Amino acid sequence: MNAVKNNKISMIGVPLQHGADRIGVDMGPSAIRGSNVQHRLEALGYQIQDLGDIHVNKMIEAYAAGEKLKHLKEIRNVNSRLCQVIADEIGKGQFPLVLGGDHSIAIGTIKGVLQHVNKLGVIWFDAHTDVNTEETTFSGNIHGMSLAVALGYGHQELVSIGGIDKKIRSENVVIIGARSIDQGERKFLKEKGIRVFTMHDIDRNGMKQVMEEALEIVTNGTDGVHLSLDLDGMDPDDAPGVGTPVSGGMSYRESHLAMEMLYERDCLVSAEFVEVNPMLDQHNKTARTAVELIGSVFGERIL
Repeated sequence: MNAVKNNKISMIGVPLQHGADRIGVDMGPSAIRGSNVQHRLEALGYQIQDLGDIHVNKMIEAYAAGEKLKHLKEIRNVNSRLCQVIADEIGKGQFPLVLGGDHSIAIGTIKGVLQHVNKLGVIWFDAHTDVNTEETTFSGNIHGMSLAVALGYGHQELVSIGGIDKKIRSENVVIIGARSIDQGERKFLKEKGIRVFTMHDIDRNGMKQVMEEALEIVTNGTDGVHLSLDLDGMDPDDAPGVGTPVSGGMSYRESHLAMEMLYERDCLVSAEFVEVNPMLDQHNKTARTAVELIGSVFGERIL
């Protein structure tokens, strides 16, 4: 099931922006494709099957003021479809590479992988921790709840996607690059014992040590690892085209080192790259950076 071993990648676009609070991230998949992601992977020896985009209904009702789960129905529908596609592709021996869209799509990706991989480790690169629930959210944006849902916490309509019993374990999850954490999320992370490597940890110990520790956690007793990479984990200077930029993020080279170490560990069974927003980008810089990181995680090297 590992991409390195079978060289077969299914690329799936999910042009969903209903989980975010700014328009434009629905154009992320086309921006990443337009930055020659397929050519880059084929040059590394992979066979790419581009399955196109999961259907997203663009014409949906406006949400009510103060709503705690904005666009819940359509986000559930899209993630249910994505879950099925992911499960089908892994069943065929393909490695699913998902292009977002906002980070709420991680619900469908992870739930789909869990149909085949019971003990799944997850590396979550993000400026945010995305463990809000209906009770703790300030914004009502579901892209800030996706990791909580994957852990089995949140609205029943989301947690039940792919089966209520399909969830990841908190001891198999690491978050890397966090620097914007809501109060309710801090409580959740401490209660569940989730390992968070903040930017302070990266500053103090360096990305090499952080990744070594992270990889030990996500591979300990698991059957594979999922990579969920939000481009806002990087510093806005390197990835300006994101909806919720937070200064002081991971550098271009730190991010590449993390991807290179992931490849070397040979543990990935699935990956997604999310939150590229071309409307906020500068000369397609963020989409190009996403493609370059995808190259590194699939084995591209300087020499």
